Amino acid sequence: MSATLVVAGRSARWMAEAAARDGCEVIALDVFGDADTRRAARRWVDVGDAALRIDAARLLPALAEAAQDRGVIGWMAGSDFECEPALLASAAAQLPLLGTAPDAVARVRDPARFFAALDALGLPHPEVADAPPADPRGWLLKDALGTGGWHIRRADDPHPADAARRPYWQRESAGQPMSALFIAAADGVQLVGFNALIVRPLGVHPHVYRGAIGPLQLPVKVEAPLRDAIARLAARFALRGLASLDFLLDGEHWTLLEINPRASASMALYAERPLVRAHLAACRGDAPVAVEGAGGPGTTRGHEIVFARQAFRLSPAQATMLAEAGDCHDLPAAGTAFAAGDPVCSIGALGNNADAVRAALASRRQALRDTLTPKPV
Repeated sequence: MSATLVVAGRSARWMAEAAARDGCEVIALDVFGDADTRRAARRWVDVGDAALRIDAARLLPALAEAAQDRGVIGWMAGSDFECEPALLASAAAQLPLLGTAPDAVARVRDPARFFAALDALGLPHPEVADAPPADPRGWLLKDALGTGGWHIRRADDPHPADAARRPYWQRESAGQPMSALFIAAADGVQLVGFNALIVRPLGVHPHVYRGAIGPLQLPVKVEAPLRDAIARLAARFALRGLASLDFLLDGEHWTLLEINPRASASMALYAERPLVRAHLAACRGDAPVAVEGAGGPGTTRGHEIVFARQAFRLSPAQATMLAEAGDCHDLPAAGTAFAAGDPVCSIGALGNNADAVRAALASRRQALRDTLTPKPV
């Protein structure tokens, strides 16, 4: 019987699919229960609350129940756990966590310690402050316990905002948002690939994550020092398994933003690589599983979240249309209600380069939104 891996996060689809491809039986714990997540898992458990956040009262018993299954080897954390270090520690006490330890997650997500480490290592980052700047123009207000860009506001934004649990201020900098997906082990780091992040405003939110495109080839003058930075940071913060580094790239100038010490949605860009097997090997201290690969024509992938343009309820015909589209993922069930700005599903595209993939995603996004929520006449 194959080993059973529990994957948990606000959305667990990309982890469930990757684990299934690598030969694991999967128990998926997430908030949405999309059709493709359920298809990849032998069992799905709803661990969400009414606000579509991870609910500790559901998560912890689900992990405790999974711990009674003799085939379960542990669990893998995905989205939102980097924002909940106390919950991550409680969850790890229920079932062995296969990934970066909770105390290490807390350290790397603490702005004071993270940016102090960058300074000590001589690594570039935008100017940061732990108090509001005297002149807020050109500054962003961030929450160290936020994710997906939803927590980011302009420091001079007059709109009321939810109170940040761990606020800090960062000077807004130029550059294309990027990420590096990697696997950290005790004896070193393997780079999976570099990706361009799709980040655009949504309502009062100036920098919302919408997707990613990769793998991308970076100039040698950029790639070599970034690889070195990743290795040094992984060692300093005792990272284990899959993680990602977010940075800005402006020509050959780069600045570091943050580390997400857990599995990332950019895993979906590398479906042909054994990322979960490599993750488990790194966490266990086994011999490394190779994950680097050379790209070629037609190997650049992209995915993008499609947000509702207006409130609507997904009809059975629309749900069937999404399921049969072939390039749609995170498939919602018929009858699901969406408010304007809610994520509906994600779309994918494959091309010869990033520009081709970006154009294909834009076309598919527009066509899908026009089908689901036509523009008012």
